[in-house]
Amino acid sequence: MKAIRITRTGGPEVLEYVELPTPEPDAGEVLVKAHAIGVCMPETYVRKGTYRWMPKLPAIPGIEMSGTVAKIGAGVRKLRIGQQVFVSAREFEERAGCYAEYVKAPEHKIYPVAEGVDLDQVAGLANYQVAWHLLNSALKGFQYESVLVMAAAGGVGTALVQLAKAAGKRVIGVVSSKVRGDFARSQGADAIVDRTRGDIVAQVRQLTDGRGVDLILTIAGGSAMISLFDCLDRFGMLMLYGRMDGPPQGDIAAAVEKAPVRSLAYRYFSIHTLDDWPELRARATHALIRMLQERTITVPIYDRIPLAEAARAHRVFESGEVMGKLIMKP
Repeated sequence: MKAIRITRTGGPEVLEYVELPTPEPDAGEVLVKAHAIGVCMPETYVRKGTYRWMPKLPAIPGIEMSGTVAKIGAGVRKLRIGQQVFVSAREFEERAGCYAEYVKAPEHKIYPVAEGVDLDQVAGLANYQVAWHLLNSALKGFQYESVLVMAAAGGVGTALVQLAKAAGKRVIGVVSSKVRGDFARSQGADAIVDRTRGDIVAQVRQLTDGRGVDLILTIAGGSAMISLFDCLDRFGMLMLYGRMDGPPQGDIAAAVEKAPVRSLAYRYFSIHTLDDWPELRARATHALIRMLQERTITVPIYDRIPLAEAARAHRVFESGEVMGKLIMKP
């Protein structure tokens, strides 16, 4: 089979397109033939060697794939040859292996997908897994009616916009251009804040009649995060789910207690909180597959790049221009 392998870390050039033996499924395992492969941020960290959960090198990166069952091992009962499936390396010991024409895994770690569901879209569900847990698992009963989604045209941002809108919430998306704003609106955002056209806080206040929003979801961190507390209504929560701009800087306690007096909350979320909770991971993923089948969500595909050009795919992904989901085709 053809696959992308890394033997060293660095820039996109370390992604080597190689020929490797096609795996054979053992008892209880299935072999999945790839239809489409998602490009995700953790893979760029693996490539750079900065991922906390690095696979051992040499490694095949990749955390998500859609495809069909090509072979089954002895004892496989539920999956059949030719069946559509979703592969999430979040179910594996090593979060890797999907940048390949074939992947083998235990049957119980592979998600069946109904016939007729677009497998290109299925290959983009990793972002929606994060978004689902942000809006369901992590809130722990927190009630909100309005949400500010930072980077609303990105992969997870798009998923957050769609899922929050499907739940009946008012969604305000923060973007960096008119084109990205138009895209976020097409995904369901009710209003747009363009951070290049003025102060985010002032724009949010204007859109909410001075009240602010109930919930803010941001991946950025860094020095700019502190100011976002001023976008919250009196019982609002800010949730950080990444460190794209580095760790949060500034006095969070002071930002929470800043006048006028409000009762604000701050939470940091990591998908790795669920590493030892397969039941909840499965609940979310099955729910998302149903939502795709019912067309409650639609994964917007930005581009389809051949697997052989994985280095180019990473350059495109890291350009900041991607809206929605970038996938590779084997």
